[in-house]
Amino acid sequence: MVSVIIPVFNRAGLLDQAVLSVLRQFYRPIEIIIVDDGSTDGTAAFVASLVKSHPSEIRALRISNSGPGFAREAGRRLAIGEFIQYLDSDDLLLPDKFAVQVAALRANPECGIAYGITRLVDEFGAVLREPYKWTAQQHERLFPALLVDRWWNTHTPLFRREVCDAVGPWSDMRMCEDWEYEARVAALGVRLVRCPQTLSEHRQHSQARLTGGGDPLEHCRDVARLISSLYASAKQAGVPTECAEMKHFSRWAFLEARRAGAAGLPDESRQCLNVARRAAGARSALQMQIYQLAAGLLGWKRAGLLAMHAESLRRSAPSGKGLPLAWLDVP
Repeated sequence: MVSVIIPVFNRAGLLDQAVLSVLRQFYRPIEIIIVDDGSTDGTAAFVASLVKSHPSEIRALRISNSGPGFAREAGRRLAIGEFIQYLDSDDLLLPDKFAVQVAALRANPECGIAYGITRLVDEFGAVLREPYKWTAQQHERLFPALLVDRWWNTHTPLFRREVCDAVGPWSDMRMCEDWEYEARVAALGVRLVRCPQTLSEHRQHSQARLTGGGDPLEHCRDVARLISSLYASAKQAGVPTECAEMKHFSRWAFLEARRAGAAGLPDESRQCLNVARRAAGARSALQMQIYQLAAGLLGWKRAGLLAMHAESLRRSAPSGKGLPLAWLDVP
């Protein structure tokens, strides 16, 4: 059985299409677990109608609003399938996704995750990019590419159940929780099997997205937690400090240190700076040492504001020497 876990918050219209894309799968058996994350519109009633229409395949759970990670975790605890599919309520699976990916995992028992090509579409179904991110590339494991960017989407992979059991619960982060979860998966050294077909669609639409809003300070705190988790997971997985991806990551962590300082978050700024210096290894940059000295003399916020202002005067992004990002589709 494939267990599909769909968190939803105030998004009945798009949820209908997401659920339909699962019901249209050629593969059986499946179960769909919809977790209503405290919706305040008509979503709860619509979810109840879906369960009534498909009682043998759809179950539902309502929780108080806790964010997508907690909602996925609540669904995971209910799931009984041998395989786990996470699906956001605004994205779509193509009809042969489970058939192709289950077959790939059966044929490759040493692999814990199957992934296929994802394409980017608009709300009317027109294809904007195919492939999207790095989902057409061959990756044997999530690292080291995961240090540069989250190179797939939540719906891209199909997990063996034992991988999800081993990695532990989703975090309470409201931003970057998916990237942080996958960092802990990557720490386990889970092997991937690539399926060369296009199997899912990431939708670009005009409705509200969690990634498009929220509290900027909470976002900054979550990014700092992500930075720490990525580094700890990469070291656990044995990613060498000397590789290009770790160099990129060090520059990115230093950028987030300055952003956190400018936002008035000294603990997060210090946390990201420490990670940046450890990731840089023997190449610990002079800029990092100067920033830490400035923070000691001026305070973290003033040091961060001055550092970000200096970068803007140079008219170049602080991470300009880094590697191309997956979502930009730069090879």
